[in-house]
Amino acid sequence: MEKITSTQNPVIRSLKALKDAKERAKTGLFLVEGEVMIREALKCGLMPRDALFENESPLMNALTKAGANVHLCSRGALEAAADTKTPQGSVCAFTMPRKTALPDNAMKIVALDAVQDPGNVGTIWRTADAAGFDAVIFGEGCADAYSPKVQRAAMGSGFRVPAVHMNLKETLPLYTLNGASLIVSALDGSDLYARAPIPNDKPMILVIGNEAKGISKEVQSLSNVRLKIPMRGGAESLNAAVAAGILMYELTK
Repeated sequence: MEKITSTQNPVIRSLKALKDAKERAKTGLFLVEGEVMIREALKCGLMPRDALFENESPLMNALTKAGANVHLCSRGALEAAADTKTPQGSVCAFTMPRKTALPDNAMKIVALDAVQDPGNVGTIWRTADAAGFDAVIFGEGCADAYSPKVQRAAMGSGFRVPAVHMNLKETLPLYTLNGASLIVSALDGSDLYARAPIPNDKPMILVIGNEAKGISKEVQSLSNVRLKIPMRGGAESLNAAVAAGILMYELTK
């Protein structure tokens, strides 16, 4: 196997281009870095394309069997293709999951209303997976679901928990009309720990808002459950991902 050393090699350039959201949208591919994440993507049934390895690895055979074009490369070439400054030794392009609708059996859902920080988006996705949520809705203005930073923060949960992109103002009313609980965090909400029971025979959609502006007024007006996390110290608010984690675990007790 010939080793790629030039940063101008077509494979290196095509993988490097996937750091850009427009290129990901155009090609339908996204980057996965490191053997742990690559193995998880394979396990979840994602289709690999071009893969780079700095050193020989048994994973190379598994990727080849799955249809990938696998290449050995120099450290410099790997660093040019990868998104991280110090990549772990491998990177692979995978085909993005294409979900246009929520799973029919989705009962616990997180909806993101313009959550812009990639670390927050990935952490919420990972927590949703850990807490047993069935899907994540990406509303308008959110960080790109398949950006390298989001996927690193999600730590493989982005491969397991389905994500769909929707206009929240248009689609959420369809769920509430069918009896779903649409839950928002609000200053005038009921204490999270003294709330009324939430029906578990209908879907529950928890909305997490923008880091600076919170949930938009339009989405707030659609809610039928308003809750408040009590602030017992001097802090006025919580990080979006931290608040999401508290709410998800409390609501799934």
